[in-house]
Amino acid sequence: MKIIDDPRMPVANGHYSMCIEHNGTLYIAGQLPLLSDRSIPNSIEAQTSLVLQKLKTIVEAANSSVDRIIQVRIYLSDIEMWDKVNVEYAKFFRAHKPVRVVVPTTQLHYGCLIELEAIAAV
Repeated sequence: MKIIDDPRMPVANGHYSMCIEHNGTLYIAGQLPLLSDRSIPNSIEAQTSLVLQKLKTIVEAANSSVDRIIQVRIYLSDIEMWDKVNVEYAKFFRAHKPVRVVVPTTQLHYGCLIELEAIAAV
């Protein structure tokens, strides 16, 4: 097991690793749509785009790529936002279609509308 630590990656805001590689698989921690100044974009589209860009940064820092993402878990504070999230998700992944689960929740940390975690191959 190897903790992936790279200065390009977002910084963990607690006692956890952002990404761990084990046997050729990357396990990526939940990503919230927090900007570097800790602000949060207003729209679900902007928040979705931000967490997907964070995911891309992490997999690339771990010597992988977006097209090697196997599974994505998306947590939404309101399932009614799903259609807008799906549009941003499809633009990001294009022809690649990782397996996916969408989990409706009541609240996410800091008042975020979305959180995303993933598993990828190295």
